[in-house]
Amino acid sequence: MKSKSNHLTIVYILIAIFVAIVFHKLSLKYYYLDNYQIYNFIKDLVLVFLTGITFRYILSVNDKRNKVIFEKLKRTNDEIKESNEKYDIVAKATSDTIWDWKIQEDNLLWSKGIKSIFGYNQEEIGDSSKWWFDNIHPEDSIKMSIKLYSFIEQKTQNWQDEYRFKCADNTYKYVLDRGFLLKDENGKAIRMIGAIQDITKQKEEELRLKLLETVIVQTKDAIIITEANFNKRKLPKIVYVNPAFSIMTGYSTYEIIGQSPDLLKGLNSDKNNIIKIINAIKNREEAVIEMIAYTKNHEEFWLRFSMIPIYNSENELTHWVSIQRDVSEEKKQEKEKEHLIRELTQNNKDLKQFSYITSHNLRAPLSNLTGLLNLIEDIPITDPELKEILQGFNRSTYLLNETINDLTKVMIIKDNPSIQKEAVVIKEVFENIFSKITVQIDMHQPIVLIDFETAPILEINKSYIESILSNLLTNSIKYKSKNKTLEITVSTQQTKNYTTLIFSDNGIGIDLDRNRDKIFGLYQRFHNYPDSKGLGLYLVKSQVEAMGGTISIRSEVDKGTTFTLTFKNK
Repeated sequence: MKSKSNHLTIVYILIAIFVAIVFHKLSLKYYYLDNYQIYNFIKDLVLVFLTGITFRYILSVNDKRNKVIFEKLKRTNDEIKESNEKYDIVAKATSDTIWDWKIQEDNLLWSKGIKSIFGYNQEEIGDSSKWWFDNIHPEDSIKMSIKLYSFIEQKTQNWQDEYRFKCADNTYKYVLDRGFLLKDENGKAIRMIGAIQDITKQKEEELRLKLLETVIVQTKDAIIITEANFNKRKLPKIVYVNPAFSIMTGYSTYEIIGQSPDLLKGLNSDKNNIIKIINAIKNREEAVIEMIAYTKNHEEFWLRFSMIPIYNSENELTHWVSIQRDVSEEKKQEKEKEHLIRELTQNNKDLKQFSYITSHNLRAPLSNLTGLLNLIEDIPITDPELKEILQGFNRSTYLLNETINDLTKVMIIKDNPSIQKEAVVIKEVFENIFSKITVQIDMHQPIVLIDFETAPILEINKSYIESILSNLLTNSIKYKSKNKTLEITVSTQQTKNYTTLIFSDNGIGIDLDRNRDKIFGLYQRFHNYPDSKGLGLYLVKSQVEAMGGTISIRSEVDKGTTFTLTFKNK
């Protein structure tokens, strides 16, 4: 810059000298040279040099001023360049969307982060604040707009707000928007620069934590959180208890925080349970323990609690969580239940013993009576009144014998809940029963349809299935309709896990609306038939259940009855 000024000065002086010489030569040509003219020529040369020096000075001053301006512009450009570089680096590092809003012109510029966060391409983005506000969730838009414009009118410079912003796929993300306001010398807002941060995950986590907090606070189970390690030969320190713990134990939060759960144990607390707790902590294992604990007022209660170790992201044990429940009432009910079971077991034993004794003691005199009645039959009796008395006595003795036999059958079934099963060909069993009741079959001529193709063999007790089918078959004949021919259908069905035996007839049926709860009861009669004892269906159900099966009934009056027997496959 200095060399350039010197060149200009030298050029200026040379030109000025040349002009002066030219003018001097012209003077000599037209005028006579004297001392005065020589003096003027010298004066002109001096003037040229003086003006050259002045020109050099002016150029030097301008050069200095230009140099300062140039350096200032250079620094400004460097700062702008560095600022832009920092801006790009920050935008990439934070993944924020940067926006620049010129308020007076309502011109809004967005950084490239709007693509990575919200999915918008440049051609989809509007250049005014309207596009910005239109993409804010309708529930947040009015609130956010009011807060923003109120902020612009205030004296503060920093602003932030949370709202939901629409993505290119029409979903919404939670964002944290922070802005800085620029004002002119009159305090008027002219520009605002901000950064939008995606906080959707944080918001969801916040909502999840609030939900968990609500559950912990509202649950009726007590919850304790302790430190990870033992505290001077005691259990780890308590760092949190929920309100349910205070209700259960009587200890307030400030009384229990920093203390050890040891204060819940007392005189009758089982030492083995304390050892289990210590071993669980040492081995960092989950545990479920029941023990006698004590409230603040030293009242005993049964406490059931779990211990769960909590690990951080580095798989380091940080805390223990214990979920606790007062099970005193449950323990009380268990004791009452055990006592009741013992009483029922003893009563059953006593009843069985009584049944055996009664059955055994009655059989001897009953046999004697039967023998005497058989002897009397050989003696001719002429007195009609005595003959009627003996016939009634004979009939009563026969019924008593039948009753004892029935009770004996019931006791045999009840005494053998686990019976021997075998593969039984159901068709053979059915034909065997048929042969035993040929008289009844010939008398009533029922139509009998059988279908055992699906499951020809059942894994059951042979004598029991014979008794069951015999009872069902004789009942169908006994309770046949007088107005139509008796039809009996017997079939089997088989699935992967079960085999079903279905027995149906079109007899007089049973009113289930009135008698459903009594169908399989002992000595329950549903029809006024003189030879009906009400024992058959009770025996059927007992035998089916003894074989591990179930029985159900469908019946309608004057339409018929269907029994479904279901057995689990081996």
